[in-house]
Amino acid sequence: MKVDFSTLPEDVSSLKEIIYSFEELRKENDSRYNLLQQYYTALDNNLTGLKERNALLEEELRLYRAMLYGRKSEKNNEAEKNQPGLFNEAEETVAVSSLEEKPQEITVPSHTRKKSGRRPLPDDLPREEVIHDLSEAEKLCPCGSQLGRIGEEVSEKLDIIPARVRVIKHVRYKYACKSCEGVESEGGAVKIAPLPPQIIPQGIATEGLLAFILISKFGDALPFYRQEKIFERLGVEIGRATMANWAIHAGQRCQPLIKLLWREICSGPVINMDETPVQVLNEPGRANTSKSYMWVFRGGEIKQPALLFRYDPSRSGKFLLKELADYSGYIQTDGYKGYNALGNRPGILHVGCWAHVRRKFVDAIKGRVKNGKKRGHADVVLEYIQQLYAIEKSADLQELSVPDRHQLRQEKVKPLLKEFREWLEEVAPKTPPQGLLGKAVGYALDLWERLERYAEDGRLRPDNNLAENAIRPFVVGRKNWLFSASPRGAEASATIYSLIETAKVNHLEPYRYLRHLFERLPAAKTKADYKALLPQYVDRNSINQMKF
Repeated sequence: MKVDFSTLPEDVSSLKEIIYSFEELRKENDSRYNLLQQYYTALDNNLTGLKERNALLEEELRLYRAMLYGRKSEKNNEAEKNQPGLFNEAEETVAVSSLEEKPQEITVPSHTRKKSGRRPLPDDLPREEVIHDLSEAEKLCPCGSQLGRIGEEVSEKLDIIPARVRVIKHVRYKYACKSCEGVESEGGAVKIAPLPPQIIPQGIATEGLLAFILISKFGDALPFYRQEKIFERLGVEIGRATMANWAIHAGQRCQPLIKLLWREICSGPVINMDETPVQVLNEPGRANTSKSYMWVFRGGEIKQPALLFRYDPSRSGKFLLKELADYSGYIQTDGYKGYNALGNRPGILHVGCWAHVRRKFVDAIKGRVKNGKKRGHADVVLEYIQQLYAIEKSADLQELSVPDRHQLRQEKVKPLLKEFREWLEEVAPKTPPQGLLGKAVGYALDLWERLERYAEDGRLRPDNNLAENAIRPFVVGRKNWLFSASPRGAEASATIYSLIETAKVNHLEPYRYLRHLFERLPAAKTKADYKALLPQYVDRNSINQMKF
């Protein structure tokens, strides 16, 4: 900029004032410049934060879309198909090179092909023959001779008769002495044959009807209001309130069995547990929209397991501390913090669940940007977990004993877990902690002590799937009946679910078991009588030979 010096004043004081004013302007401009710099820096930081936040939200959006519209299976089929094993590259390379060097003749062993077509119908089903024959005129040959039968062609079709309702009429003969008219009798003038003990003495329901109604709701997820309509089609009126009362009564009568089941579970060596929400109406001091919980416990003998459902309004760990106050042994759960209070108690060894860890890394894969065949850290984790389960599958195929399984884990699982953890600790600082991958890595490292504990005992499993599978029928049923009308109803539901699911894991047909139970339960008096009715100890021949 060119300055016109002719306009400047001649005296020094005036020039100084001009210089001072310019200096003030410069300082003011510098101050404004610094403020603008700070402002733009803050904007850049805010923009960076917004970009990171946007990336996290997009990641979550991709995950939710995958949950809604993607396949539900957690199997990483594409990864297994397109990518060789990350941890046996050397072995695969040697195998390929050896094949290239020395071609070998591959022989396929002979095998029998399964016959295509539909499966034959079971032999034990009743059969009714329908004969189809030619008319007498059609049996004449054009030559005038009578046709002779040379064989037959049989085809079977499946028919069904809707459920038939019948009435069991109990006729009780009365007797009296016509000579003395009962004067000499101490028991009264009239004697009558007693009814056998019944599960619902004053009701119209037989043991078979009660078992059918309870299996329909708690086994087949048919709410009482739907069953009410089904009975209407059969010409019988049984209200939903009546069925609910029967269920509550049956649950109360089965309480001695529930206490024995709980003792079986608390006998150890491990208790698998899980919980799921349930809405219960008319709870004292709580709104109808309050969330309660149904807990499931699995334990007892490994080959004769027991399953128990327990209803409680709370998800707090105080419930577990109270119910398992005297228990010592292993517990296996997911990562819910409510289990920590019990897991930290002396005498309790807390085991984690690898299925939950895997699920979080599968979610990370679903939430990431599609980038062709490029694989990331989550895929590496799935490879590690796949190797852990391959070792377990090998032990299952060999039917290893508990000591042999423990030895196998010491030789193969322990070194793999050590390598796995070192890799996770190396990856963790490089991964944004708020992202799906960062959360999955943090989850695994936070629970690592629990996750590796299954290698210490051959009786343990790497995951808590046994409890999750047990609670799944309850979750399916909840989608149909939505809520329990009262705490008594929720407790009755827990009782019936306990008996049905314990029967199923002990390979009993649930309807036959409940019918057998209800027929014999009224006559049970002693602890031995009740124990003999538990699914683990019930007389299987009596159940299998039941005829309806």
